[in-house]
Amino acid sequence: MSNKVIIAAAGSGKTQYLVKEALKSSSGNVLITTFTDKNTEEIKSRIIAEANYIPKNITVIPWFSFLLKHGVRPYQSMVYADKRIDNLILMNQQSALRTEESDFCHHYLNNDGKIYSDKISKLVCKIDKQTNGLVISRLSQIYSSIFIDEVQDLAGYDLEFIKLLLYSPINILLVGDHRQGTFTTNNSSKNKQYRQERINTYFSALHAVGIIEYDDTTLQTNYRCVPEICNFANSIFPEYCQCVSGNKTSVNHMGVYIVKDDDVDSYLDTFSPVQLRNNKTTAVSSKYPVINFGASKGQSFDRVLIYPTYSIIKWILKGAELKPETRSKLYVAVTRARYSVAFVYTPKKKDVLNIPLYKKRID
Repeated sequence: MSNKVIIAAAGSGKTQYLVKEALKSSSGNVLITTFTDKNTEEIKSRIIAEANYIPKNITVIPWFSFLLKHGVRPYQSMVYADKRIDNLILMNQQSALRTEESDFCHHYLNNDGKIYSDKISKLVCKIDKQTNGLVISRLSQIYSSIFIDEVQDLAGYDLEFIKLLLYSPINILLVGDHRQGTFTTNNSSKNKQYRQERINTYFSALHAVGIIEYDDTTLQTNYRCVPEICNFANSIFPEYCQCVSGNKTSVNHMGVYIVKDDDVDSYLDTFSPVQLRNNKTTAVSSKYPVINFGASKGQSFDRVLIYPTYSIIKWILKGAELKPETRSKLYVAVTRARYSVAFVYTPKKKDVLNIPLYKKRID
């Protein structure tokens, strides 16, 4: 048994590392899974870029599809024989809060017979227990290795299912960055103490009892961001392993800046950054691309212009504490840029700036 979790820095090539590890597996079948459809397609495209095709022994599938195909359907009749569960319904909140687990249909399924997404991993664990481990046994016969990318997105009973996998004969490789915990598969109260950024403590605990190897050093070189941006990103999470920059490029206007509101149009026209905002209620320029913080994860841009929330401004100016989700969104936004990051803010006279103020060039 060989189990490993790699805590990687932004821009360190964690998905590429996973792809190369999968392509090394010439014997045995490898399954790669990740939460979002977007990242699933990215993994497929990277495999094709490396090997010109997806080898027959490699399967790439989204997390929920993996759970439905291999966790629910093969043995669902052991717990619910009335109707085949063919699909799921995505839930942003906890589902069926007033139902008992003994009321299977209403606890796990909606009126159309679709399984609630926040309960699918719970059902998989239930089926595995009631079948004396047949779910994990079947997976062990099909796959020699299972790789999970962006593991920080998993939550609730997902972590219980991962633990079952870690005790199996399957080689498990988990890759992610707890600092980028902007998405989550579910909002279950199960394992809520390990949600998103705090998932790091879950794997630390498993490492302490010898279940998994914990590696937070191998992928700590950020090849995307120049040193000034890396250093700023490190200041967002100073308590964790600090990344170093592998971007040695030298271009004009590198680093982290503050841009006054009155200078935004000029800055956009001069540097063409991608605009990043917390949500669509923030007013931005319609002439240039804009993406929400969380949705920008996994993307790279030469330059970004960030429209910060009030709490982010307080953190920049005074080091005020950020909520975990805000901190992760800020980290993601900052680490999208190769060369420059700018925050939109008009300083007050009393403000003490520790970030240089962009000065508009006057021709």
